[in-house]
Amino acid sequence: MRHEEIVRFIRSLYGEEGFIPLHEPVFMGNEKRYLNECVDSTFVSSVGAFVDRFEKMVADYTGAKYAVATVNGTAALHIALKLAGVDEESEVITQPLTFVATCNAISYCGARPLFVDIDRDTMGLSPVKLQEFLKKEAVVKEEGCFNRQTGRRIAAVVPMHTFGHPCRIEEIARVCEAYRIPLVEDAAESLGSFVGDRHTGTFGRVAAFSFNGNKTITTGGGGMLITDDEILARRAKHVTTTAKVPHPYRYDHDEIGYNYRLPNLNAALGCAQMEKLDEILADKRRTAEAYARFFEKGGPNFFLAREGTRANYWLNALVLENGEERDRFLEETNRSGVMTRPVWTLMNRLPMFAEAPRGDLSEAEWLEERVVNIPSGYRGKR
Repeated sequence: MRHEEIVRFIRSLYGEEGFIPLHEPVFMGNEKRYLNECVDSTFVSSVGAFVDRFEKMVADYTGAKYAVATVNGTAALHIALKLAGVDEESEVITQPLTFVATCNAISYCGARPLFVDIDRDTMGLSPVKLQEFLKKEAVVKEEGCFNRQTGRRIAAVVPMHTFGHPCRIEEIARVCEAYRIPLVEDAAESLGSFVGDRHTGTFGRVAAFSFNGNKTITTGGGGMLITDDEILARRAKHVTTTAKVPHPYRYDHDEIGYNYRLPNLNAALGCAQMEKLDEILADKRRTAEAYARFFEKGGPNFFLAREGTRANYWLNALVLENGEERDRFLEETNRSGVMTRPVWTLMNRLPMFAEAPRGDLSEAEWLEERVVNIPSGYRGKR
């Protein structure tokens, strides 16, 4: 299939002659009304009714008992890792195919990423490779699980649900339990994604979501930590609010904290967006179905959700034949005004993480060379 045919099809989906972005935000509900209410209330910073409401909406939607709003998804993941017990000189197992925020959050804790390969059909951490790595390289002691080679404690496992496609999180959770390693889900891209009837982010001790401007719903910038652990949720709210001890007027702080709370203005946007989430998800799945039918005729492979899962199709993905075809596709589509992008550079190739320990990463390397994202935004009644 020629790339020109793909461009024509994408334009037929989006009905636009000009530039077609990869994924732009959509505001079609109460956003302006809630922002005005927020301004009128004068509570525009990190305390306000919209923050509380947004947290409850996300908790209710995901099925989590508690949700704590943060200034962005990286901040949510940073605190999730700290509260799971990640500390200096520990190691955190994660996947090499992820956005850099995953490894940045690990680094903020003073810990080191340890890379384990992914599954080709999920683009997420492979439970088989995780099991193989731990069986060979890990030893479980009373104090936790340790890397035989480095002597460091393996403080957490962080899988990421790539582009909203759920990884094999149930199997990963079982491996983590067997090796006594806390499971922290990077669910940044997967609001609206399910394994069976269970939402991503609810399989481990704690998870983090992102509401950046390019996500399925947005608060401009913003994130959310979810958990079923009441003590952990209280600690998360405390340390993200500069660890301030509650008092009517005194400023006492009982530990090093972080100014990570989501402003009420951003939460107002989030409440309006959550009200439209089901409509947005239905639209995105219709777009994915249209892509799937089109690419059944030939050309690149369209990346579909695996059986038993329901992906939000945050970003639709194609798997091309090789790196040369990928580069031609990216050049021709972007030159034609249709935005496409390659998958992220593998984390182990970045200079900050080049020395991180790792297993065989052949599946991640194979996908890195071939995967591209294509326009995936809301189409409405088109």
